[in-house]
Amino acid sequence: MSTVQYADFKSRPFYGVLKPASAVAHLIVAEGEGAQAVMDLIAKAPADFASKATLLYAEGPYVSENSRSQALRELGFARFHTSATAAAAVPRLHGALDRLRMGTEVYLTGNESALSLFVKACTEAGLDYQGLQTEHRGSLARRMQCVHCKGITEDVTTQPAECAHCGLLLLVRDHYSRRIGAFQGVNINAEDPSDVPPKEEIFR
Repeated sequence: MSTVQYADFKSRPFYGVLKPASAVAHLIVAEGEGAQAVMDLIAKAPADFASKATLLYAEGPYVSENSRSQALRELGFARFHTSATAAAAVPRLHGALDRLRMGTEVYLTGNESALSLFVKACTEAGLDYQGLQTEHRGSLARRMQCVHCKGITEDVTTQPAECAHCGLLLLVRDHYSRRIGAFQGVNINAEDPSDVPPKEEIFR
């Protein structure tokens, strides 16, 4: 299990561990390895928990190697939907949030990029991010916004990293924007473009 805590940089997300709440309904959104967090949640929950819950599950990039959909389906959720990727799950998440009942607990789990997308959708719907349960599972690859062209680059694993839109070499900062759902990238060699530091894979 990976639980990520960021006490050293104020804007960085804090991820905890999903815990069953006493609620009239439950909305769970999971990606990839977050499937195990969902199974752990169910193992700790009352017997009628799944019957009051909706699960939106994004298989993620490794579905062909290790599909978890069937195991999740067998847990008995009232409603269960799958998507190929976290991005593909977001429109369905928006629909679920539009129909959200008062007293529903929201649980989000998956890799860093998926959690960024899921939290962004929830806050856009008017939910307080501090009221969301989140648990990190899987890759620490980041969703990054270039502060120069405003383009979003998905699944960034290196430091520095290239912007997928304008091509600038960016320092991937720990500064995080909840409004955008991305970490901020700043040109690392603006004064001397010929100064190209080696890339190191650190967000794995």
